[in-house]
Amino acid sequence: MLHGIDVSSYQSSAYSTSGLSFVFIKLTEGMSYVNPKWTAQRTRARGAGLVTGFYHYPHIANSPTAEADHFLEQINLTAGDILCLDWEWYGQDVSNARARSYKDTWLSHVKSKAPAHRVVLYSDRSNWLNVDEDSHCGDGLWIADPTTAGHPRVKHHWTFHQYAESSADKDVANFSSAAALRSWAGAAKAAEEEAKAADEEVAGPATPVASRTGDDSKG
Repeated sequence: MLHGIDVSSYQSSAYSTSGLSFVFIKLTEGMSYVNPKWTAQRTRARGAGLVTGFYHYPHIANSPTAEADHFLEQINLTAGDILCLDWEWYGQDVSNARARSYKDTWLSHVKSKAPAHRVVLYSDRSNWLNVDEDSHCGDGLWIADPTTAGHPRVKHHWTFHQYAESSADKDVANFSSAAALRSWAGAAKAAEEEAKAADEEVAGPATPVASRTGDDSKG
């Protein structure tokens, strides 16, 4: 297993990267908030060669597509960046059905806008077991369960596990090596390129368009 942390504006931009393979950074919340430290926190992660992810904290009553667009508008994505919905809604007066609908729409919309990137779901164990009904978690489940690292109490395959909170939340990734994690994070880009190549092969070469002025006529 690989170790990582997740940070927000509550954490320093000069967090320790010792022993880490990845970092998740809070980017946005709702329709307008942007973490004022996110660029410095990203610079710190990339400077240490860490796989980097970015997450959005939702206001569930809002439009999931509008919030997703707000999230994506803040960042110029780099190959291998991971995108995440922090599926929590503490203190928000919304139904479970609304929370489920928001989740599914946000994940699908972000994937459609950023198909070259892994899109994952963060959920605590209670919401995953008691609110979720379709197990839709995009490209991977990031489960929060305060227990032994790497042993979250869920049956669904997990990709990341947040197992403890301290000055920064502590996580592990379900990969055998940093190279494997980096390959997984970048595999979505490779898959997109393969799909484009396949589409072009099926479509065949473009048909030349005749000149409207007749300049290409040989008569």
